[in-house]
Parts: sequence; structure tokens; C-alpha cells
Amino acid sequence: MRRHTITPRPDWQSTVEEQGLIYPLTRFPDDSLRPYWDESAYYEFSLPEVEALEEVVEELHHMCLAAAAHIVDTGRFADLGIQDPRLAALIAESWRRRAEQPSIYGRFDLRYDGEGPAKMLEYNADTPTSLVEAAGPQWFWMEERFPGADQWNSLHERLVEAWKRQAALLPPGAPVHFAHSAGDELGEDLMTVAYLRETAGQAGLETEAISMEDIGWDGLSGRFVDTRLRFIRSCFKLYPWEWLATDRFGPHVLDTLDNGGGTGSTLWIEPAWKMLLSNKALMAVVWELYPGHPHLLPAYLDGPRELAETSGYVAKPLLGREGAGVTVHQPRSVPEVRDEACCYQGLAPLPDFDGNRVVLGAWVVEDEAAGLGIRESSGLITDEYARFIPHVIL
Repeated sequence: MRRHTITPRPDWQSTVEEQGLIYPLTRFPDDSLRPYWDESAYYEFSLPEVEALEEVVEELHHMCLAAAAHIVDTGRFADLGIQDPRLAALIAESWRRRAEQPSIYGRFDLRYDGEGPAKMLEYNADTPTSLVEAAGPQWFWMEERFPGADQWNSLHERLVEAWKRQAALLPPGAPVHFAHSAGDELGEDLMTVAYLRETAGQAGLETEAISMEDIGWDGLSGRFVDTRLRFIRSCFKLYPWEWLATDRFGPHVLDTLDNGGGTGSTLWIEPAWKMLLSNKALMAVVWELYPGHPHLLPAYLDGPRELAETSGYVAKPLLGREGAGVTVHQPRSVPEVRDEACCYQGLAPLPDFDGNRVVLGAWVVEDEAAGLGIRESSGLITDEYARFIPHVIL
């Protein structure tokens, strides 16, 4: 793994916008616009290196599934902040019937510097973004800048095949609705959903686009409907389950939840059991099950324990996104147990490449490693000001 600088293409912004990345710039607090898509640099990997990382990702994925099974079997939903017994029961039922429910994708965030073992930082298997830029623009960038090179990127093909394989799990005779939140100002959620809808369409599925805010409730029939008053039988939503289950219409979601047996009216994608894989408490449970594993960092839910004196630690809210609420604590600092539920994870500072802190976003489609997206930041926390950097295999 090596970082190289390179001259960006003269028309890079319009090029990536035409390829679906309509948010190529980030507005900073000083009101300046700076590249989010940053092709002034790229990362180079060797093929054996990528093949080894693929094995790591698939191993971590199966370890996380084992942790989900443990949470359900032992009823540890409260450790994830899930206090509603009814919601916990529905998640457990969703897990038990997971073979009957479509489940498409997820993204691991990994610490990796090209030398030591990759370490899992977290897993988002409910609403991961940065998919558009990983699947499309970076592939086209490679074809233009490095003809004949390769890339850890089979995302598009695997997504199309996943929809084909799982089409039989969808309610027959009804389109799959694809929903994003209209509150998304950047367009990232919109384009992620539009791209996933495109892959479903290429798989032969009938699809419809809708915003979460336009989903209606028909009180007479007791069903969710779209703007044409058609029943929504299945819906891919880029909307976190913790919001979906607790919004104003949350009780209706739980009342009509189809966990795969045809017992309800709406089949949501990703399914409810994915809440177990998108909660930071997962890291602590995985560490309990696989203590000392070379691809894990120590993690606890009751406080930093020995991490305060040894490695230092990072406190992460259980449901935080884009670094929100994350705090970094150096070794031998005063231990801090926060009021909100957190995961206390061993501090493993992100690798520093010429002042750029890098995190690998490794994609999983169904149960297989499918691609890589790289983000850089200036500090230890990968936040909303991070940059996306393409990569090649040479």
C-alpha cells in the first residue's frame, strides 16, 4: 500500500458529476469549497495484498454474524440501547428468518497501513454511503489514468447479481420502492439510492423512486402507500432503522413488518436484523467472542478499563455516524465514562501518509468482499470533511 500524488484531470469535476457523483465538493466551516472527490492522489496496492484483505473482510463479516446470533440467543438487546421489548422481539424474529429476507450490502471501516494486520474499526450494514464513488467514478478514473490496471472493485456486477438471486424473496407482482430522505441536502443519499435502484433495474426488477417523507399511511387498509396510493410491499430505504422504528409512524412500521414469511405488509431492505450490525456495541460483543483476534481492537461497553492506561481509547456513541460524538483519549489520560451509551474501543491511530489519515472502506455484497473505497482526513477522526481517494492495483 503506497500513496502517490498525481495531477488531477482538467475536467475532473464535471466528469465525476456526469458519472453520478453530484457532490464532488465539501463546504468547510470557513465557507470554502474543497474537493471531496480528490484525485490529486491515489493509493497503489499489490494483488496479493488485496486478496489477503478480501479474506480478512469475509472473516470479519462471519464473525459479526456470529456476534449477531449471540445477541439474539442471549437477549442482549439492552446492550445495544434497544429497550423496547416489542422491537427486540421483531429483530430476533427477523434474524431467525433472515434467509427469507433480501439483504444486499454493508461496509467495514478498517485501519490498515500496508504492514501490520488490518483492524476492524466498525461495520455499517444498514445505511452505508460512499457507494456511488466507490463503484463508478473511481473505476472510470482508473480506466482513463491507468489503462490495463486493475482495482478492488466488483461492486456493480455483484450488486446486480445480488438482486437477481434475491428477487424470489420479494413480494410478487409489486415494484420495489427505493426511498431516500428529502432532508439530504448534499444529494449523497439520493444518488446512493438512485444507483442501487439502477442495479436492481438491471437485474430485471420493477422499481419506483420515492422519498421517505412521501410515504403515506392508509388508515383504512392499514398499509403504507406511495404517492399514487399503491401499497408499498417492499422498500429499500437509506434511512436508519433506529429512526424508522421510532418516528411518528414507527408503530405502524412494527405493526406491518414483513420479516419474510408473508405475515406483514411491508418488507424493508435492509431488514430489521441489520440493526445488530450497525451498532457500535457490536465491536464489544465481537471482542468478547474473539478476544485477542489479530483483526480486532479491544472494545468494551462499561468503560475503557485497561485501555485508559495502555493503548488509549476512542469513545463512540452506539449510533453515531461520520464521526459525530467520537472522542479520542490518549494513554494515561483520566478515564471518562460518558452519560450516553458508548463503545470504548482501543485507540489505533489511523495511518499517516504525508499528513493524511487514511481509513479503508471495504464493501461486502451479500456475504462476499466486493470492493474498496478510501477516505482521508486531516485528523484522527474520519468526519464529514473527509476526502475520497481512488486506488489501483499495479
